[in-house]
Amino acid sequence: MFATAIRLITGVHARWVGIDPVDADGHLPQRVYFANHASNLDAPVIWSSLPRPLRKKTRPIAAADYWSTGIKRVIAIRILNAVLIERKKVTKSNHPLIPMQAALDAGDSLIIFPEGTRLADEDAEPGDFKPGLFHLARKYPNVQFVPVYLENLSRILPKGEFILVPLLAAAHFGPAIFLRGDEDKNAFLARARDALIALGDTTGETV
Repeated sequence: MFATAIRLITGVHARWVGIDPVDADGHLPQRVYFANHASNLDAPVIWSSLPRPLRKKTRPIAAADYWSTGIKRVIAIRILNAVLIERKKVTKSNHPLIPMQAALDAGDSLIIFPEGTRLADEDAEPGDFKPGLFHLARKYPNVQFVPVYLENLSRILPKGEFILVPLLAAAHFGPAIFLRGDEDKNAFLARARDALIALGDTTGETV
C-alpha cells in the first residue's frame, strides 16, 4: 500500500537501461543501488519502483538522527525496513559500514546515496562519492552495484518544504558495475560517479 501511494503521489516511472529488474533466469540478484540525492523522497521512490519481490529484500540506508522519531521512524523501520546509520558522532563501534555489512551478510540489498548528503540543486552533477561504496564493493565482489538516476524529486518535495508539487518523477536504473581487480579506491569511485552521470544524460530518451 505504501509503495502504491508513493508511486501515485510522485507519478514515478521506473526505466531500466541495460539492466533488468531480475536476472535472465528469474533469480533475484543481490544489489547495492546507489543514487543521486536531492530529496527525502529519494529512498522511498527507489524502493517503491522495485518489483515487489525485490522490495521485500531491499533496505534503504537512512540517517538515524533524521529517521528515528515520530512518523519518520514508523516509515523507516516498519515500512521500509531501513538500515539506520550514525552520521554525526561516528566511532569505531557505530561506524555506518557495520550495519550495512550486516544487511548484506543477511542476503539483503541496499539503497545508498554515496554523496552522503542532499544536493541543493538537482540539476548539478553529483558530488564526490564517499569511500563507503568502494569498501562495500571490495568486500562483496559478487554483489551488483547499480546506479540509479532520480529525476524531479527535489522539485516535487523541495528541501525544507512539506507540500508536494505535482510533477512526474523518474527513476533510471543502469547497468551494474563491479570492482575491477587492479582498481583502487579513487578510480572505482570516479567510475561509479561517471556511471551515474552518464545515466542522467540519457534521461528523456526513448527505450
